[in-house]
Amino acid sequence: MAQTEIQPPPPAAELPTSTTTTDPAEARFGMGTILFPGGAGFRVWAPNASGIAVSGEFNNWSETANPLRSEGNGLWYGEVKGAHFGQQYEFVIFKDGKPFARRKNPYASAVVNSVGKSIIHDPTFDWSDDSFTMSPWNELVIYEMHVGSFYKRGKETDSPATFDGVTAKMPYLRDLGINAIQIMPVSEYAMDYSWGYNPSQPFAVESALGGPQGLYRFIKSAHRHGIAVILDVVYNHFGPGDLDLWQFDGWSDENHEGGIYFYDNERAQTPWGGTRPDYGRAEVRQYLRDNAQFWLNKYRVDGLRFDSVVNIRNWRGSGFDPSSDLADGWRLLQEINDDVRNKEPWKITIAEDLQGNDWVTKDTGAGGAGFGSQWDASFVHTIRNAIITGADEARDMYAVAGVLANIYNGDLTRRVIYTESHDEVANGRMRVPEEIWQGSADSWFSRKRSTLGAALVFTAPGIPMIFQGQEFLESGYFQDTNPLDWSKLKTFAGINQLYRDLIHLRRNWNNQTRGLSGQHINVHHINDVDKIIAFHRWENHGAGDDVIVVANFANRSYDNYTIGLPAGGMWRVRFNSDWQGYSDDFGNQLGYDTAAEENAYDGMSHRANVGIGAYSVLILSQD
Repeated sequence: MAQTEIQPPPPAAELPTSTTTTDPAEARFGMGTILFPGGAGFRVWAPNASGIAVSGEFNNWSETANPLRSEGNGLWYGEVKGAHFGQQYEFVIFKDGKPFARRKNPYASAVVNSVGKSIIHDPTFDWSDDSFTMSPWNELVIYEMHVGSFYKRGKETDSPATFDGVTAKMPYLRDLGINAIQIMPVSEYAMDYSWGYNPSQPFAVESALGGPQGLYRFIKSAHRHGIAVILDVVYNHFGPGDLDLWQFDGWSDENHEGGIYFYDNERAQTPWGGTRPDYGRAEVRQYLRDNAQFWLNKYRVDGLRFDSVVNIRNWRGSGFDPSSDLADGWRLLQEINDDVRNKEPWKITIAEDLQGNDWVTKDTGAGGAGFGSQWDASFVHTIRNAIITGADEARDMYAVAGVLANIYNGDLTRRVIYTESHDEVANGRMRVPEEIWQGSADSWFSRKRSTLGAALVFTAPGIPMIFQGQEFLESGYFQDTNPLDWSKLKTFAGINQLYRDLIHLRRNWNNQTRGLSGQHINVHHINDVDKIIAFHRWENHGAGDDVIVVANFANRSYDNYTIGLPAGGMWRVRFNSDWQGYSDDFGNQLGYDTAAEENAYDGMSHRANVGIGAYSVLILSQD
């Protein structure tokens, strides 16, 4: 583990013995850097240090000029008159009366970089003209984004993309129709390129992406364009690289190798290193609770997505091994979610647990973890398998029907559904078009079946999500060093239009498809021989509300295919994925408006014929 150690100085540099403070001026509230007119206070948790000093540009990096005083509970506090914004500093940790190491402030909201100094920074931004209100959860459409690879900065620049560069593309995202961006983690991490799941400084914004001001401008721009921002946070492990929290105050033993912030050896182990935070310590839980509130309040993010929740609630990362459950991890999740519900209940918390566990999204009062939603692994795996499988006869329509109707806790907002995410298109897996036909991601089969999957994402109950570039048939697997190929936006303009149309229908832009954001689904037609399913979506029933979706998973078209309908009258086609406007080699099979006759079918009161193309989806509703 990386740590910055210094050689013991001469005896004259020893820190005076600390005393418990009774000075009223030193009762300022808060952790980390506490700003006041004419100076700054510093408070840090280091229960095993024999002394702490703050050293920085304000005292010529002296190790003794500004000692902190013990507050008697593992906390140390001191004030530096004249310290101001922009100055660099660090804590000097004393062990047995001698300097042991220099550490960045665990609460620092700005750092030079992952191996640099902390910076005095006030994350109080000008939000005076920000009056954004996030859409209701059942109307959200999420766009998952990795900031550093969203575009290429320039031919001569070997650097990741920045917040400001992405901000320039905000009009494109608005016009696409999405109303929420979920950005992968942006806490300071080792090196400039990363997925972000290796946070070294949890409160600081990655300097290579543009730092605190860049994130502030990004969020404010998103809000101006009507787009919410959901931030990915990592509480299942830290680092492990460039991690000043490791043995932070100099203490460790054979059972607690990492010191005060981490579990002992067995419970510390994660798939990413032995750096699982010790949720059993109230101070560590508070640190993580403070972090969640920091992003929600200081940066006005509209929600948080929690990475690998199963590795917070179970030290083996198993959803089915109660013997290794971490009760304190579950408690942490409940505490954070209670904080959010009590303070800003309209903001969403999303769990990446991937175990299909209802308790993750149950209210804390019932014993649940309290998340607003969770990524639904059963949906992505089942739908991807159905559209990637080469042989039509091997597609399981009953499995598809099952995941379409799989709603956690009786609420569609309790799951996020998708066919591509950063995990599903990396680590040995590829983008869906490439999985369908490796080496021919632009083939007819790849375009037809990948858009079939996308149509199900936008019509099934759940919060739909797409991954960056999916909307213009990006085929390369995800790498943090490989920017999106924006030339494909022109090459596959029709596919991009298909996504736009689906998103607009999902959000009921034309007041014709309200049922797609409704709570109800009935998969009333399952033809496992011809590989066709149809399902009914609704909120309150009636014209503009009842929606029928027909999906053909086989390479065969139909002029007249009979399905059941819930009401008589004319049903109009709002979307036909076989339209040649999406691609000039699509079949353009007529998906005609159809009149329902009163003749029961599929358990419905009426029936009608529809036309549907190969590997295509129809969406119908009534005026």
